[in-house]
Formats: sequence, C-alpha cells, structure tokens
Amino acid sequence: MFRAKLTSKGQVTIPVAVRRRLSLQPGDDLIFDISTDGEVKLRALKRKPLTKLYATLPASRPYPGTAKVREEVAGEMARQILQKEK
Repeated sequence: MFRAKLTSKGQVTIPVAVRRRLSLQPGDDLIFDISTDGEVKLRALKRKPLTKLYATLPASRPYPGTAKVREEVAGEMARQILQKEK
C-alpha cells in the first residue's frame, strides 16, 4: 500500500513505486474509476507516439516516391492558383 497527500490545489504526487509499476511518463492520462461503495481504481491511459502508428493502416496505392509526390502537389497547387485567377 502506498500513501500520498493531497495539496491545497487538489494535486497529488504519485509515489515513485507506483509510477514505475504502471510505467507512467509525463503526459500520460490517468483514469479514476469510482465504485458505488467509494472504492477508487486508478488506471493509466498510455499515450502512443505517432511513430508507433506508422504503417498500421494498409496503403491504398503504392508509394510513388518523394519526387513524384512533390510533382503532383505542385501541379495541384498550380491548378488551384489558376482557378482563383479566373
């Protein structure tokens, strides 16, 4: 069992042993589940960096390469500029 004090601002420092056990990092969200009898369960909602999500969805088409993508973007931007001038 671990103990912590509530500050006048309603903040609590989570003991090191608890942070380590839950692998808590700055920026992680904590969820407090409160039962009808007043028991509180604490769960960590871990944040995933965007790099962890890379390639999690299947590609809808093969990647043509950076040069081709830049060419397509430049062409689309040129079309939009010409459209505005009309």
